[in-house]
Amino acid sequence: MLSNNTWSDYGRHIYLLKKIRSFGIVFLSLAAIIVSIFVFSQINRGAGNERRELLHVWNEGNYEMAYEISKNALIDRPLDYFLLTINGFSAYQMGVSQINNQSMLNFINICIFSLRKAIMQKEALKDGRLYYVLGKAYGNKGAEYADLAVKYLNMANALNYDAQDIPEYLGLAYAAFGDYRNSVISFTQALIPGKPVSDNLLLSIARSYMAMDEYSMALGYLQRCIETSPDSMSVITARLLLAEIHKKNNDYDSAESQYNRILETSGENAEVRFQLGELYNMKGDTTRARSEWRMAFRQDPSHARARARLN
Repeated sequence: MLSNNTWSDYGRHIYLLKKIRSFGIVFLSLAAIIVSIFVFSQINRGAGNERRELLHVWNEGNYEMAYEISKNALIDRPLDYFLLTINGFSAYQMGVSQINNQSMLNFINICIFSLRKAIMQKEALKDGRLYYVLGKAYGNKGAEYADLAVKYLNMANALNYDAQDIPEYLGLAYAAFGDYRNSVISFTQALIPGKPVSDNLLLSIARSYMAMDEYSMALGYLQRCIETSPDSMSVITARLLLAEIHKKNNDYDSAESQYNRILETSGENAEVRFQLGELYNMKGDTTRARSEWRMAFRQDPSHARARARLN
């Protein structure tokens, strides 16, 4: 038989084994928690470093590097709001800097893809920047996307995002799909008292008024462009539009005066010669008309309308 002492020793042995086993389990559990905390902290530290690096290169204006870093990081975190935002913004900046139209559209499409994913997340509910850049991106895709440009630019406005060029972009987008009344309203909001007005804005307002047959309003903006613009091409465009208005009002002498003024101040111009030919043709002077069309074609053999008239 086993003595009581033996049983006592055995009990203590089992108790110690249980204690050791329990301690081992607790130790392993704590170790797992510590390891997980360490790994998580390292991941967060890595994400924090990546975020800081991205913000640094973005603030430095290095959009190409910001685009590459965010693109690579999105492979592992395809729904990360910060990465999607930086990727979309940098793709937009790279797109508008392209000379080749197809290259520009490629980056603009990437911008739209990233920002459309970003706006599906709750962080976007109060972030007007996303809708602002998204609206401008759609505006760069062409007239067939103008309704989407209007949609997202208005959403940026609704979120009180303060960007001074929103009214001008809205005006262009409205005009692109024929809503000239809202186009003029938006363009007018872009006119800030005491600040210089761009030639493009003045010409765009004039074109919208012309599209609504409100020629008297258009005349004022065109005349303002002529008087204030240092850019000869803008002045030529304004005078061509003025001449167009005069022709619609059957004031052929004033239209001819605008064409001749361009030739006097800026030299020979194939388009001006062609328009003079059109004017003389409207007046019934076909001989002078053909003479002007020939001069237009000699200056620019690719001028299709002049070639068509001569044929």
